[in-house]
Amino acid sequence: MTPLEIIASALGITSVWLTVRQNPLCWPIGLVMVLLYAWFFFDARLYSLVLLHGVFAAMQLYGWWVWRQDVDASGKRPVSEASRNEILIGMAVALLFGLLLGLAMDRLTEAAYPWPDALLTAFSLLAQLWMALKRWQCWVLWIVVDVLYVGFFAFQGYWLTAALYAVFTALAVLGLREWRAPRVQPA
Repeated sequence: MTPLEIIASALGITSVWLTVRQNPLCWPIGLVMVLLYAWFFFDARLYSLVLLHGVFAAMQLYGWWVWRQDVDASGKRPVSEASRNEILIGMAVALLFGLLLGLAMDRLTEAAYPWPDALLTAFSLLAQLWMALKRWQCWVLWIVVDVLYVGFFAFQGYWLTAALYAVFTALAVLGLREWRAPRVQPA
C-alpha cells in the first residue's frame, strides 16, 4: 500500500459516490483520481490499465461537458436508457477492442497480465461512455467489471485497490437503483 494508492482510492470512492448522486463534481474529482491511478498502474506494469486511465481522463472531461447539456428543470441531465442496438454494438466493439488490445499487449509489451487487463479495460471504457451519456445500463456493466477487478487485483496482492473495487461494486449497485428510478425511454 502506497500513499499514491491511498489518495487515489479515497478520490475514487468520492467520485463514484458523487456520480451515484448525479453531482457534476464527480468529474473533476474523478479526473484527479484517474491520473493518480495511471501513475500507479504504470509502476505495476499494467499497461492496458494505464491506457484505460489515460482515456478515462479524457472521458472525465467529456462527461463533465455532457452532463451540462440538455439539463431538465432540476438542473440535471436526465438519466436515459440505452437502446438494444446501442447495447449490442457497444458490447461487440468492446469485445473486439479488448481482444485486439490483449494481442498487442501480449506481443508488444512486457505487460504482466495482458489478456484480462485488456478485456477489463475495453469493457470499462464502454461503461464509462454509458456513464457519461447517463445510460442507466452503465451500472450493470460496472457491477460485472468491478467484481472481476476485485479478483484481478486480489490475485496480484493489490489489496487496497481490490477493496476499492469492492466498494465500487457496492456503489454501482446503489447507482443502478438510483438511476433506474427516474429513467426515460431510448432516444
